[in-house]
Order: sequence, then structure tokens, then C-alpha cells
Amino acid sequence: MFAQGVKRGEVLSQPRPNIVLMTFFRSGGSVRKPRSLAITGLLVLAIVSLAAIPSGYVIQRPGAVFNVMADVENKPVISSQDLESFPSESKFDVTTISLLGNRESNPNWIQVLFAWADPSQVVLPLDEVFPPSKTTEQVRAESTAQMEISQQDAIAVALDYLGYEVPRRLYVNAVIEKTPAAGKVIAGDYVVSAGGVKVETFEELREQITKTEGAEMELGLERDGKLIELRIKPQARDDSYYIGAMVGYTYVFPKKISLQLGDVGGPSGGLMFSLGIVDRFTPGSLAGKNHIAGTGTISGEGKVGPIGGIRLKMIAAERAGADLFLVPSENCEEAEGFVPEGLRAVSVANFQEAIQAIDRLNSGDEFSPLSCKSN
Repeated sequence: MFAQGVKRGEVLSQPRPNIVLMTFFRSGGSVRKPRSLAITGLLVLAIVSLAAIPSGYVIQRPGAVFNVMADVENKPVISSQDLESFPSESKFDVTTISLLGNRESNPNWIQVLFAWADPSQVVLPLDEVFPPSKTTEQVRAESTAQMEISQQDAIAVALDYLGYEVPRRLYVNAVIEKTPAAGKVIAGDYVVSAGGVKVETFEELREQITKTEGAEMELGLERDGKLIELRIKPQARDDSYYIGAMVGYTYVFPKKISLQLGDVGGPSGGLMFSLGIVDRFTPGSLAGKNHIAGTGTISGEGKVGPIGGIRLKMIAAERAGADLFLVPSENCEEAEGFVPEGLRAVSVANFQEAIQAIDRLNSGDEFSPLSCKSN
């Protein structure tokens, strides 16, 4: 390197500064290298920290699907010793959600960040799924209980559709702490009357509670074979009133039907169980060779109720190759515009509408894109 104005062959009067300057430019990369290594090290440390720190969130993903007309764990999902079973080519899938995380072990921040960027995953606060007042085991136990209650309702709806009479009674299956019913009503009580009016359905009970507008009411119960009357004051919640007792039905089934679905909890399989029972115990295939998936709770009257995670369940159904997805009418707006390409979806409010949708599919009818305007 030559300084400006110096001819080749002449001796530089101050060579060392130029040598130093030359060295500086030639070794510039080595000067920056420690700084780059330090930045890289900090990034690695940050990533390791994110991978090690619990996030306080859980991640929901599309879960497995279970055909209720098939076997699970080498046992038929639907069986009976009292009714003749018939083979079927139809598929009726219960859709599920896979949950990553619980109160004892929740996802790290890297998993959460990837989930936030993935439209097929949903990130929820831990407390929303696992309330602080309950352990993971308690939440799982409640989910199992909800599944069992849902199955009983599904059996009742299906047997009624098949022409059997199914006597039932309204009863309390749980009481929520720190509510008007706590300390007065107990699990196992049969509900006989409310506000001096005989009630036989959940809707009738709710109507009488709402009529009070928060005023004290009389609640008639049967406990251990004896009639008792309680005074209870409903509390306001949103646009209605409640007493804090979780009420369901207990049935006297004319035919015994067994349902099992392995380690799956929650009440959202009710609709699909009902359809599967009807198909299992009637000749032929209810849906022909079609593949039906869906979700939704089922009440004793056959009403299809809303569930959580509808968009994820539609993704699971599309991945499983379903021809039609049954959407609870109260989930319609949440599902509208998010039906996966290639999957047909229809909104149903009750069991009869689900049967009608299947009949349409069997007949080759066209299904318009899911729309909630008429619901």
C-alpha cells in the first residue's frame, strides 16, 4: 500500500502508522468476530431461556377423530345385549381437540410463539382452561363426568327416535361453591317444582328461575325418597338468573346400550353418539357410504348445543376425509368463513335437522357454503 504522492521505491518516513492502518483494514473481520460471537451467544441464551421458562398458556390443536361405528381399543364403541346390531358402511366421527399443557406443565415460550403464528393452533391462558381453584385431575374428572352424562342423553335421544319410551327425571348432578344453591341443594336431589310450579325439564326449571328476577323462590326437591322445600334467592348473571345447581336427567332405559370411546372426555360427542346408535341398531347404512363428522352436545329433548374449538374440529374433520361436517347452530357464526376447503358444512339446531342433513347428502343435494343468516 502506498501513501498518496509517494513514488514507488521511495522510503516512507513514517511506515509504522501505515503498517498499522494496513493491518486494521485487513483484519477488520477478526475485530468484529468477538462481537458477533457475543451477539450469537446472547441469542442462544435467550432461546434456551425461552425454551425453559413456562409460558402460562396452553395450546389447542386439531385432535384425533373417532368413528363411533368402529372399534376403539379392540372394543366396539356402540354395543348392546338387548338390541340386534347391524353392519354399516357409514362413518360418524366424533371430533376432538388436542391440548398441550396443564397446570403442572405448560408449554414454553418457543412453542407458544410458533402456535401464535399457526392458524391451525389456538393459544389460551392457562387459567381459562384449568381454573386456579381446581387441580388438573379435578378438571379431567369433570370432563369424564360430562362425557358420561352426554352419553346418557345421546342414548335417550336415539331410543326415542327408534320408538322406545324413555322415562326420565330431572336431578342435580353438581352444586357450584359460593352460589345460592351451595349448602342447600346437594348432588343427587331430584327437582320436583320451582316457584310453586311442577317442572319436568331443564327449560321449565330455567323459565321459573328467570321469572323471579332475583326474588326469593321456593324449590321443591325429592331427597332420599322424601319431599322437601327450600327457599332460595337466584343471582343475576349476564341477562338471566341462576342458582348454581348443575341439572341433568336420569333415565330408565328400556334397552341397555353401552358406549365407550377410550380416553376422551367432555360432552361434545353427544350428537354423533346419537346418530351412531340409530345407525347401529337399524338395518342398512344411515348415511350410505358417506363420511359424516361433527360435534355438539345433545339434550334429552334432542337439542344440539354449542361447544368450544369448532374451527379446530373442522380442520380435524377435513384432514380425516369427512364429506360433511355438522355444526351446532349456536356455533355457526364462529364457524362461518372458516370451513376448510373441500369440506361441506351445515348448521343443525337439533337431532331431527341432523337426520335431514344426512338425507340430503344421501340424495346428492348440493350444499351451499355455510351461512348463518337463516339461523
